[in-house]
Amino acid sequence: MTSSLTLLLRSPVLLAAILISGIGGTFQYGFSISVLNSPSVFIKNLVNSTCQQRYGRSLEPWELSLIWSFIVSIYCVGGLIGTLSAGRLAAVYGRKNTLLLNNVVAICGAVLMLLSKSALSFEMIIVGRIVYGINAGVSLIVHTLYILECAPKRLRGMVGVSVASFVSLGKFSGQLLGISELLGTEERWIWLLAFSGVTGLLQLLTLPFLPESPRYLLLERSDRQGCEMALRRLWGAKKDPKPEMEDMLAEDAALKGVKIHRIMELLLDVNVRWQLLTVIVTFSTLQLCGINAVYLYSFDVFQAAGIPKENLRYAALGTGLCEVSTSIACVLIIESTGKKVLLFRGYLGMAAALALLTVTLYLQEFVSWMSYCSLVLICIYILFFSTGPAGVTAPLPGEIFTQSYKPAAFTVACTLNWVGLFAVGMLFPLIVKHLDYFCFLIFFAFCFCSGVFVWFNVPETKNKTVLEITEDFNKMHRKPRRSFESKLSSVHTSDIQATVSTKL
Repeated sequence: MTSSLTLLLRSPVLLAAILISGIGGTFQYGFSISVLNSPSVFIKNLVNSTCQQRYGRSLEPWELSLIWSFIVSIYCVGGLIGTLSAGRLAAVYGRKNTLLLNNVVAICGAVLMLLSKSALSFEMIIVGRIVYGINAGVSLIVHTLYILECAPKRLRGMVGVSVASFVSLGKFSGQLLGISELLGTEERWIWLLAFSGVTGLLQLLTLPFLPESPRYLLLERSDRQGCEMALRRLWGAKKDPKPEMEDMLAEDAALKGVKIHRIMELLLDVNVRWQLLTVIVTFSTLQLCGINAVYLYSFDVFQAAGIPKENLRYAALGTGLCEVSTSIACVLIIESTGKKVLLFRGYLGMAAALALLTVTLYLQEFVSWMSYCSLVLICIYILFFSTGPAGVTAPLPGEIFTQSYKPAAFTVACTLNWVGLFAVGMLFPLIVKHLDYFCFLIFFAFCFCSGVFVWFNVPETKNKTVLEITEDFNKMHRKPRRSFESKLSSVHTSDIQATVSTKL
């Protein structure tokens, strides 16, 4: 770990690429998830004022709640559009150029946010959220592609974790800027919503100084000289890039005859059924475990947990800081612990924290200080999430599927991610309204069931090739069938022997 960090520090251009691509990449996804909590009151006032001016009446509480849920969730529609188009854009225009164009999308969304208040139009916020979603959907894919293709093999594990770290940093930044001492006021909330445009502008001004992805230049543009120059800039002039280039060419040659399966072929192929179920369960639980409900509606969550209204912003800020710190520490845990153990321990730890949280919420009616126990349990819940599912789930399709199934598997995974986030955004306010703190029991059920599923149905992937993992899946799920066939064969043999004895 120390040698990898030393190697990274000796490559300042690569370090700059990580920071610059991250701040305009997955940072945007995390920021947009958490940023709406602080200005929620001001946005709802704008919705009411718009309807009052246009139609001469104020909205009913259920109508306002529905519109607010739509504003929160429409972000996922844009995200799904961006995710489904990202691969094509990255292949046609290149990784670097796609990120540059994507920043223009973020700036357009920021302009809509800035003008919404003066135009007295909450619809501009809705359109701005869709635009931000497109930006985030593209950046989730292309940022990851670009930075992993820029890193040498020895650093790809560390660089891959940085992608998740920027998501956590984005969530924390949305909470930090949303406090009343900064941008969380009635006068400055539109600047808070427009902050994604600032980070987009920052990347737009700095990314041109970085090279294009070396892998893209060599394999998709056949620019051997450009690839060599990019590698020398990224890793330093002293490191010989030719061995890495030869590895890229060898891998490309090995994959030329491999048929890439489509999504429908993946869904219908029984040979990868349990791998597909693993992706469906883990990526669905990533959203339905409740973690993004905490960020999308953290004020509602903490209010249900009994935190005083004046302390809500700071409680939310504490959860963001907890996730940032533990996601960075997750680098060490992933290297030393099996990924199956991290998922299983994470899900069951989250389930236990949610069960205890429900108990403390019930007891706070009788004990005044119990609300702070609830806050501690929420932090423990985030700790288990950050050191387990958060770091392990994202690369899982690439580890358990062979190369021919990976594109389809990642498409299914990303679609589940956005659909789950949309469902949480739309339904969570209604769930809180009708179930109050018992809403955490729904998340408990998802976490517990997913933990049990992983323990009994998913093999360990640490230090194993895709073929070894595939064989482990086959052994886990064909053993009962073979046992049954063996017994059946034994019974059949006994019947034959008995028949022969009778004839004799």
